[in-house]
Amino acid sequence: MWLDHWVAALLVPLAVWILLSGLDDLFINVAFLFGGRRRFDWPAASELDRAPERRIAVLVPLWREAGVIEPMLERNLTAIRYRNYDIFACVYANDKPTMRAVHRVARRHSRVHLAMCSRRGPTSKGDCLNHAYRGMKDYEASRGFRFEIVMMQDAEDLVHPDSLRLISFFSRDYEMIQVPVLPLPTGLGEFTHGVYCDEFAENQSKDIPMRQRLGGFLPSCGVGTGFDRAALDRLGEERAGCVFDPGNLTEDYDAGYRLHALGFRQVFLPIHLEPAGPVATREYFSRTFRAAVRQRSRWVAGIALQGWERHGWQVPLRQAYWFWRDRKGLAGNLLSPATNLLFLYGCASYLTAVCSGQPWRLGSLIDPRLAMLYLTTFSFSTVQMAARVWLGARVYGWRFAAGAPLRMPWANLVNCAATAAALAQFIRARRRRQALVWRKTEHVYPPQAVPDYSTAAFTEQV
Repeated sequence: MWLDHWVAALLVPLAVWILLSGLDDLFINVAFLFGGRRRFDWPAASELDRAPERRIAVLVPLWREAGVIEPMLERNLTAIRYRNYDIFACVYANDKPTMRAVHRVARRHSRVHLAMCSRRGPTSKGDCLNHAYRGMKDYEASRGFRFEIVMMQDAEDLVHPDSLRLISFFSRDYEMIQVPVLPLPTGLGEFTHGVYCDEFAENQSKDIPMRQRLGGFLPSCGVGTGFDRAALDRLGEERAGCVFDPGNLTEDYDAGYRLHALGFRQVFLPIHLEPAGPVATREYFSRTFRAAVRQRSRWVAGIALQGWERHGWQVPLRQAYWFWRDRKGLAGNLLSPATNLLFLYGCASYLTAVCSGQPWRLGSLIDPRLAMLYLTTFSFSTVQMAARVWLGARVYGWRFAAGAPLRMPWANLVNCAATAAALAQFIRARRRRQALVWRKTEHVYPPQAVPDYSTAAFTEQV
């Protein structure tokens, strides 16, 4: 059968890629298992209470967020256990609904300030953040003081009550502090959002801590990141006053790399599980296929494509390795659905042969000398899936984590579509010599005024 010959021909190049990528993932898994779970020196509550509160400016870039920004500000203003901070919400002049929503909150709360973008939106998140930064500086000039820490949050975030206290505490030793980011739990039937839960639980529990432990640069997650003011001013000096790269769709990733390259100290606060839930920034991510593709295409375009364009590979070998991990999805994401299909076809053809009593034609076409290669790649995939289930269970419980293998093919399909979309957007923009613009997704905020961090998902911790 021609299809069997076609499948057999594709197995070798796919297996070679899986082996290459799998060795990379296996290295991180082994390093994490045998040396990545060291005890982190968390401050006691009494230490946080005694620590002086450094003045913090929270920047919130906005484009068409009228539906979520008001409850977000109200909830976080109530929940945050910190006093010495102000919020600068930046809006575009052609986004009147969002402007009115921020105005309403600003009239009720003196620590909320409206900053304006001088250009019509949307431009880019980095550009909006730069305008928020300028609004913060104008406020400083009018009041005669200086913020010591600058923090980034988004319009859909549930800021943990202790986030600002932790960032202030650790800012004594680090110029960039990253609080974990974790999706809020959703039902088992929400496969798209479940993919975010699986990936973030693994990334924030294992990949980012090991990246830091092995000397890699720490990319900002875009929210829950605190920066030392002097470090950001140094970034601004390099780009004519633009702290964040306005032409980069993932200005957070870019800022993290640039700070590390300048020698500034960075720290990721590992996931700390408390009875009321993890110490992390929580939010709902995209919950439909189309929205997820739209959001992830921005991540791929910014991190992999623009990161490659701006920083290349001419970096120290240790950092080049992390560039490889950040960019290998350009190939891996496109190949993963094909790998899933070939695996399913192989299983189906084998079962058909067994049930019919006929020889397994596909098996006869596979070179026995390559059997070890296929077995090795299958083992790598099994280990990687086991790690994802285990780490997901720590955050969301075993019942939810057990569904990760079922969500994996869907995750591969979403990431494949997002990578294809990112490549198309990037190539089209370069041909037309146009800038990539902020293709944001619609956000949903939890309906409760002050959401309870203690959910059923957190009762099954390991």
